[in-house]
Amino acid sequence: MPSKAQRCGACLTAPPPLDQCLTATAYSWPWTQLIADFKFHQGAGWAGPLATLMVSATSAEDVLDAADWVLPIPLSAQRLSERGYNQALLLAQQLSPNKTDAGLLLRTRHTLAQRTLPRAERLSNLAGAFAVDPLRTHEIKGRRLVLVDDVMTSGASLHTAALALRQAGAAHICALVLARTEAEQEG
Repeated sequence: MPSKAQRCGACLTAPPPLDQCLTATAYSWPWTQLIADFKFHQGAGWAGPLATLMVSATSAEDVLDAADWVLPIPLSAQRLSERGYNQALLLAQQLSPNKTDAGLLLRTRHTLAQRTLPRAERLSNLAGAFAVDPLRTHEIKGRRLVLVDDVMTSGASLHTAALALRQAGAAHICALVLARTEAEQEG
């Protein structure tokens, strides 16, 4: 985008539920293998160094400082059982341990792995997959939130989660991700 532009044409036409998305690096070598090790091969020890990289993203420290809550993208119970941990939660705890809350945003159902689906099917796969804990909606209303995830490809997970938070009354939602897939890599 031109340096003075705040939003692209697509975002002007159909505003996304996220106010901002900050990314530390492109999802390319060597990060693809390192993230796979972190996420799928019991590499939980990478959370600290990867969070340090995330904080280096432009404006990341300011966004984290201004946040009321830092929320990891939740995993389904089945996926959490398979992996043994939620990589987004580990990152969030490293980024802002005092503001991280893994119980405000809930995963309501198991879905197919997003990485296995074509772009067009990713949003429909996640429809209704996230909700705010109904007993804690008052903690979201009017608040500034940061959603944390490891990789953003199509943005479907972050957008679907942000929609649930918007419906609960969040005032500002920023995503902070470790790596972003370049548009030409999306499939």
